[in-house]
Parts: sequence; structure tokens; C-alpha cells
Amino acid sequence: MSEEYSVALTDVVKRFHLEVLFAATDYESIRLTVADVARPGLQLAGYFDHFEPMRLQVIGNVEESYLQKLTATERAMIFDRFFSYKCPALLVARNMEPLPECLEMAKRHNVTLLRSQEATSTIVSTIIAYLTGVLAPCITRHGVMMEIYGEGVLLLGESGMGKSEAAIELVKRGHRLVADDAVEIRKTSESTLMATAPEVVRNFVELRGIGIINVAQLFGAGAVRREVDIDLVVNIVPWNQNESYDRLGIERQYMEIMGNKIPMNTIPITPGRNLAVILEVAAMNNRQRKMGYNPGLDFTNQLSMRMEQEAGYRLPL
Repeated sequence: MSEEYSVALTDVVKRFHLEVLFAATDYESIRLTVADVARPGLQLAGYFDHFEPMRLQVIGNVEESYLQKLTATERAMIFDRFFSYKCPALLVARNMEPLPECLEMAKRHNVTLLRSQEATSTIVSTIIAYLTGVLAPCITRHGVMMEIYGEGVLLLGESGMGKSEAAIELVKRGHRLVADDAVEIRKTSESTLMATAPEVVRNFVELRGIGIINVAQLFGAGAVRREVDIDLVVNIVPWNQNESYDRLGIERQYMEIMGNKIPMNTIPITPGRNLAVILEVAAMNNRQRKMGYNPGLDFTNQLSMRMEQEAGYRLPL
């Protein structure tokens, strides 16, 4: 797997404040490529079929209590075989002291040994959540990412359509900026796309005629958000009188991004249209649709009922 979809073990150690009990000679270059963590219960009992050594291994209170019942010779044999698989590192949870045989065999096989003060289930779940995000497949799209009424809205369109200006207007109306110009999209699950900004341009917006502004510095920390799931795509296009645009919204449009289908609205723009207000309405309407209400369908149903009442008979479906 390429470094694009891997994370340095040193980054995990720093992020979760892990203690390094023994650093392997290649400690600085070790990278995690699997977004999962394993607790080697069966392996410590001698069963290594289907063992995944590429995962970060974690030992907790259950594994420790089992090992305590074994003799020193048995523990040495188990750890000798376990570390021979060259896992990235072994993490001891609950601030427990590693068994002497564990430390000895880790040094013999040159495998990093770590320790955490957190409970086993806590450290396992937080590390998995972190690895799932950083190891997810990632692409970069030109656009603007906003959080509007809790909905993650991705604005797409050609340069010069007013996306950044609309973002600033939305920020002034109490919504939050996630990314401008470059949006990193990560597929964190089969149904979820998470958007964030590249570190180098985070919180910055370019406004033609003004230049670069820092939204967090200008409007406060509450005006920005680090990441958000994509709930809606809004494609901004110039108005074309020869085009036919959706006027009822009964049928949903979708855009496929990294294999996931995201609801999409295509909004034509002409001078004088308040894009910020339109985007607010689009976000609220998307939330309403997720709750099961379709205003376009409700309108046509009421219209059909009125026509039936006036005509005195039921129209064919």
C-alpha cells in the first residue's frame, strides 16, 4: 500500500500519548497500513491460523490474566512465536507492566513495545476510529465545503461562479466553513464520505479583488469546522435559457463520488439571485427529505386531489 494510505507509528504514539517501552531499530520508519487493531487472545493460546500480523496488537487485562497462569517457559515460547510474525508494535493497555518474557522477546525480535494508561476497550476503539479516517481512500476535488444547518454541503462549479463569496455570506449567517478551493474527500465507510481541507489551505478563503483571508481569525473559531460528512452536492451552473431545469424536485438527482451516491441539486445562477439563501433552503430541504417528506410529491398530490374534486371524478394514475 502506498504511503498515501498509511500512517507513521510515531504519529499514533504522539496522538494517543503512548509510552515507548522498547523502540525497534526501524521505529521511526514503521507505518500502519491496516485500519484495524487486534487483541491476540487465540495467538497467545498457540493458535496462529488466519493471524493478521500487519495490525497493531493490543494486550489488555484478559490476556494478562491468562498469561499469568502460565509458567515462565511457556510464556517465553508463546512470545517467541508471536513476535516472530513481526507485527508493527505491541501495545500494553491499562498502564500494566509488561511481563519479563514479553519484553525479552520483543527485544530479541526487534518489535516495538508500547504502553497506554487507557482502558483496553477505550484505546482500541479510539485508535480504530483514527486509523479508519487517515487510511481511507482519498481524492481531492475543486469546490467549497460548508456545514449548513448541520448538513455537509459540497459546492461544485466552474471558477468565477461565486462559490467563495457565497461561503463568506453563509459564514456571516452563522454557518461553518470546512474547505475552500480544494476539498479532500475520504471514503470512511461504504456509505460515508468525509470532507476536509488540506492542512496548507485550512481556514483560508480567496476572494477576488481582496485576496486571501483567514476565516477563523476574521470571524472566530466557531466559523470553521475541521471535517464533515457530505450529505448534499450542489452543482452551480450559469443560467441557460435553452436548458430545462427541475422545477418540482420530485425525482432526486445523484452524483457518484468514489462509488457512493450523494443527493445533488443543480442550481442555475443569474445576477441578482441570492445564492447563500438558496443554499440554506437546499440544505434544509435535504434534511427534510431524509426525514421522509417530499414537498414536490406533496404538492402534486394536493393538486391532483383539487382537480379531482373540481372535475367530480378520479383522475387515472
